Amino acid sequence: MRSTALLALLLVAQSVVYIGANRNSNSLDQFLKDKISDVVSKDRQSLGSFRLQSGEAYSSVYMGRQDGLMEADKIEVLPGQPDGVNFDQYSGYVTVDPDHGRALFYYFVESPQNASTNPLVLWLNGGPGCSSLGAGAMMELGPFRVNSDGKSLYGNDYAWNNAANVIFLESPAGVGFSYSNTTSDYDQSGDNRTAIDTYTFLVNWLERFPQYKSRDFFITGESYAGHYVPQLAQLILQKNKITNQTVLINLRGIAIGNAYVDDETNNQGQFEFYWERALYSDEAYEGIQKFCNFANISSECGTYLNQAAGEVGPVYSYNIYAPFCDSPASSRAAAEFDPCSENYIYAYLNLPEVQKALHANVTGLPYPWEDCSSNISWRDRPETVLPVIQELMATEIKVWLYSGDVDGVVPVTATKLAIEKLKPPVKTAWYPWFSQEEVGGYVVGYDNLTFVTVRGAGHFVPSYQPARALTLLSSFLEGKLPPANP
Repeated sequence: MRSTALLALLLVAQSVVYIGANRNSNSLDQFLKDKISDVVSKDRQSLGSFRLQSGEAYSSVYMGRQDGLMEADKIEVLPGQPDGVNFDQYSGYVTVDPDHGRALFYYFVESPQNASTNPLVLWLNGGPGCSSLGAGAMMELGPFRVNSDGKSLYGNDYAWNNAANVIFLESPAGVGFSYSNTTSDYDQSGDNRTAIDTYTFLVNWLERFPQYKSRDFFITGESYAGHYVPQLAQLILQKNKITNQTVLINLRGIAIGNAYVDDETNNQGQFEFYWERALYSDEAYEGIQKFCNFANISSECGTYLNQAAGEVGPVYSYNIYAPFCDSPASSRAAAEFDPCSENYIYAYLNLPEVQKALHANVTGLPYPWEDCSSNISWRDRPETVLPVIQELMATEIKVWLYSGDVDGVVPVTATKLAIEKLKPPVKTAWYPWFSQEEVGGYVVGYDNLTFVTVRGAGHFVPSYQPARALTLLSSFLEGKLPPANP
């Protein structure tokens, strides 16, 4: 029900996007459809490079009283959690706009060991409009995953809180448990507001958890967080320049998985990826090569894109070698990652006892919890954030892009093409890196940009390759390239 084939086929002449979806892709689907509609109507006002409106970087930030809220947010126990949990976990709301009643929901897990010295990491899922609680925390890198009964949890041995204290943020308002008392806010979502609200969340959260104010801070995420992460980093660096700022955020680096950063290279990279893996014919590929300019797609190009999509058939594009949830039981059982996990998470996070334990305010929500919101509209969305990434590369913070190499949605080929646009000089040549005495993937170090592939991982890298993802994270936090030998 929530897992179907996906191939982003862009047919501008017909104003069509052929794209199937699971729950975690619905917002990306709609984003791509709206993007094509913008191109067809030639309404370019919402496109172009990300840029905060004049004065926003230096405008005042709402700061609310946080006294006693950290203690109130502490989770005593999550329903169905396994025995032996040896770390603290918190969840609740941070108000980002008191006039509109806009509040963002977070889930925070400290490290079992060295919580007082380990860095602080923010994780953001993409969409736009998908939940970092449901996908990031419960399906990918959090300390627990949901059993098939939809009522109980089991431990994730490769959770990222082994290496860091991790915040999972549901953003913007209208995603997951995050909400606004002003319903028109849901129609005004976009990159610009998301960056500002997330920054406001952070400075208030750090007041609530003052022990983390001076801690090394890193921003991570995946997919459309290829927009969120660099935009937030840019805003933090701008805000840190203000001498009377209440909170200075000690930003040390960003890392984005299968990052949606540039429309043109993502469109081109998808079709190259599917052809390189022999999923459609040479004839269709030759037509695409001859007629397609992915910056301005023509009807002739669309004919061959349509042919390629038809030849690929029903493949689960978030991992082209993985089964669907509705595949035969024998096929699902052979998969290392349960393709029905999203169903279990949906059931668990809609249990009243779970929502109570998480301190989730569901009485005012006009919808149940869902992993990708159907309640928000996206107003501003740049065609590229590469100029923002290039700006960050000129600073002292670390910039990493990593790619699961069997993802067909934001494939490794798209990331390589995006990096080519940046033209960074190579400092460390391509080499295989290792995790658990096996090749975990490949890495190349550029001038303040690191590109890492994760072998055998789909779009949700920590879901498909949890051990390799943890090795990658540990290297990133330590400021080292992934290990070059077993």
